[in-house]
Amino acid sequence: MNYPFLDIPVIGSGWMIGIIAIIHVLISHFAVGGGIFLVFAEHKAIQEDRRDWFPRLQAFSKFFMILTGVYGAMTGVGIWFAIGLANPEGTSALIHNFVFGWAIEWVFFLVELSLASAYYYTWKRVSDKDHLRLGYAYAIASLGTLVIINGILTFKLTPGAWLAIAGSGQEAHYFFSAFFNAGYFPALGLRTLVCISLAGVWSLIFFSRLDGEKDGVVKTSMVRWAAKWFLPAFFLMPVFGAWYYFTIPLDQRELLLLGVGTAGQGLFTHVTRMALIVTLASATIGVVVFLFAWMSPKNFGFGNALLVLLLAALATASGESMREYLRKPFIVKGYLYSNGTRVADVAKRNQEGYLAHTPWLVKGFGQDSTTLSKFEAGKRMFQGQCMSCHTVDGYRSMRRLLKDRDNKGIANILGMLHDYKPDSPYRKFMPPLVGKPEEIDALRFYLNHMINGDKAAKVP
Repeated sequence: MNYPFLDIPVIGSGWMIGIIAIIHVLISHFAVGGGIFLVFAEHKAIQEDRRDWFPRLQAFSKFFMILTGVYGAMTGVGIWFAIGLANPEGTSALIHNFVFGWAIEWVFFLVELSLASAYYYTWKRVSDKDHLRLGYAYAIASLGTLVIINGILTFKLTPGAWLAIAGSGQEAHYFFSAFFNAGYFPALGLRTLVCISLAGVWSLIFFSRLDGEKDGVVKTSMVRWAAKWFLPAFFLMPVFGAWYYFTIPLDQRELLLLGVGTAGQGLFTHVTRMALIVTLASATIGVVVFLFAWMSPKNFGFGNALLVLLLAALATASGESMREYLRKPFIVKGYLYSNGTRVADVAKRNQEGYLAHTPWLVKGFGQDSTTLSKFEAGKRMFQGQCMSCHTVDGYRSMRRLLKDRDNKGIANILGMLHDYKPDSPYRKFMPPLVGKPEEIDALRFYLNHMINGDKAAKVP
């Protein structure tokens, strides 16, 4: 508990990150795919002498620049703000291990923003050849941001040999081993395909607003061109998805297999449920795009395009949720648990105490960990070890999960989480509960009071 605690009512800190991240992924991946889309579309217009495309592409590049440069940047900063408050230990671990990677990513991002502006403002001001060069330069820079961020994201599930030296001070020597981890290349393929598909999604949003009666010919050609950008994903995603599946550690893979094996009884795991939603949403996008965009492009309206965007948001949210949930109960597998406790520190926290290691409870400033009331100590334990995933009354509500459990029942659950035996039913989803016996008992006291209210006082 090395940082002040942030309480997000109802949705919890996890969904605060998730909501911002889903919006950011929809825009940031478009920043990559949209840059490729624009330059390819311009190249096609020049090659086929489709000058009627140019005014629309110029308008689309303005839409692209504003959406990615303003809202993409805002949500990107929002993610840093959210993760820094919600899980500072995990954020610190990623920053310290990949400090030069982050620096390179930010350089790419600055170059990307500059080139996006230059590309838009040089329409009709430079030659076609020079304008294409700006477009290709932007596309390369945007791909650079994806290449960097993908290594950091995949590291969290498959850190590989880096784990052997974690905490030794020699992590920088294993930078490339951690960066080019087992999941790097299949995940890069998957994200690239998502970028290309989102270029199709957002271009349909824009081109659907063309007047089918007035600009029927150009709308038909541009809507059908946008629809083609979904084809790579439908053909190649199963290939990269299968490749990525076999890089997932066996313990995490079992979560998916468990849900598949019990699907007939309706006992889906969260991971399996999210995988099913991704599959169904993606298939529905294919049907909608074929029937409405390809078969009837002149009549393809904004409502149709909005449906495609909503389906893409559903698929994106489910895919990102599945990726996050596969790491449970870790932030970085084998190194850092989801509540910010390092694996190597569990024994130390059990021996010396969990609350003893927080700098926010010191003598001379307020109360220290030895003078807290039992209720306050239990509250601090709950905030530090439970509320990274749970809320009191909202998402994963503790009141709902512990409903009807008495003092003894709550103590039994905490005992299983603290002992963290290999056969524990909670081990695959939850981190161990660390702390001295009196701290565990304080948490039991606090939870009992939360669930049973005044009745808790009568429990001996």
